[in-house]
Amino acid sequence: MIGWRRDGDDLILAVRLTPGAAREDVGGCWTDEKGAHWLSARVRAVPEKGKANAALIALLAKRLDWPRGAILLESGDTNRLKRLRIQGGAQALDRLAAIITKWVETT
Repeated sequence: MIGWRRDGDDLILAVRLTPGAAREDVGGCWTDEKGAHWLSARVRAVPEKGKANAALIALLAKRLDWPRGAILLESGDTNRLKRLRIQGGAQALDRLAAIITKWVETT
């Protein structure tokens, strides 16, 4: 599946973040030079002192209806390309996969 994978009881979400955007949104897919697919996300927050990362986690928590504290930044602290761990996400795999797939198909 594009943009996410299961890791035990968790889901790993691959996101390409655009900070400082005019509006916050999740949708679309970006492909890197190696052919890996990343879910696109945009936040209004600026990329300083973790503000954009915190805004991304808040956005995902709201859109996925998932506890903010159960979404962790795995990698990409100062990079546009991020991997986030959704703790316990495998328990709601069908629901979360449907939401994420809809986001990926959005352009």
